[in-house]
Amino acid sequence: MVDTSDMLVFWAVVIARFLIPLTIPRYPLPGVLACLILDGIDQTIFQLFTNLPLEGYQSYDKSLDIYYLTITYLSTLRNWSNLYAFKLDRFLFYYRLVGVAIFEFTQLRSMLLVFPNTFEYFFIFYEAIRLKWDPEVLTKSKLITAAALIWVFIKIPQEYWIHVAQLDTTDWIRANPSNAFILIAYAIFLLGMAWWLVRDLPPMRPGLAISADPFQPASEKLPGKKTKLTFPAIDSAERFFNNALVEKILLVSLLAIIFAQVLPDVRSSNFQLAIGTAIIIIINTALSHWLARRGTHWKSIIREFIVMSLVNLGIVLAFDFLLPRYNGSINLFNTLFFILL
Repeated sequence: MVDTSDMLVFWAVVIARFLIPLTIPRYPLPGVLACLILDGIDQTIFQLFTNLPLEGYQSYDKSLDIYYLTITYLSTLRNWSNLYAFKLDRFLFYYRLVGVAIFEFTQLRSMLLVFPNTFEYFFIFYEAIRLKWDPEVLTKSKLITAAALIWVFIKIPQEYWIHVAQLDTTDWIRANPSNAFILIAYAIFLLGMAWWLVRDLPPMRPGLAISADPFQPASEKLPGKKTKLTFPAIDSAERFFNNALVEKILLVSLLAIIFAQVLPDVRSSNFQLAIGTAIIIIINTALSHWLARRGTHWKSIIREFIVMSLVNLGIVLAFDFLLPRYNGSINLFNTLFFILL
């Protein structure tokens, strides 16, 4: 029987991993660093303070990683003003998302090396620059260089160390304390690389831009045309089937499939899960468009979340009522989890 104190520690960590990412849209750099630290120490917390088995830790960890990385990505939709940085960051995010999905299907750790989480550190790089500079100073070549350096010198070694070699840094240093000097030397090398990237930037502005800038979506000017948003901006008054809807279906379907590998008693296939997710997203989007055409707009995100959650609850209950009549069924708890996700 699982000890009560073990479960308290477990749920405290899990709840923290669900709540802390919610700070990222408002405080991008502190929020993502807090998530990064918690991600790095949660297994140690479980090992030190509980007797819980950790056989399924890898899938649990990757799923919660994707959760906070998704919030991180969504924050770029609102906060980032450098268009090319956003496009590059979006590619890195989906590249990692696909890799995690493949890992969940195959349990091949090498997939996490092939699809490294460059997205996270690129986000940190951008937000670190934003502390003292306008991100518009980051040119296309500098952004590509930064992403490449992060990929090669930070993420590939890290992914190999953690997921392929499955080594523990603390144990490695404990076995030979002089190994700490290797880490120090490598840290100095990385700091030098960071200095090289920012050495030619214009003078720093005063103060620190810790909180997100006021909403100002990335845009580009097209000759002879009005400003056009190049990432999926939600505007329910526009045409129904658009890039925003396609990306939303793709993103949420991948998230649902990844989390389905962790949740118990998930009976649906990945294809069925993707179809169900798409249906709910289309219904939600159709409702938003209908309200927009009637001149109704959400006054707050919280109100929108509550109303749409109730709508989705109604959809789930309808499925739960109708499917048994056609020899089908759903796991109500798991389905509600996916809806809230």
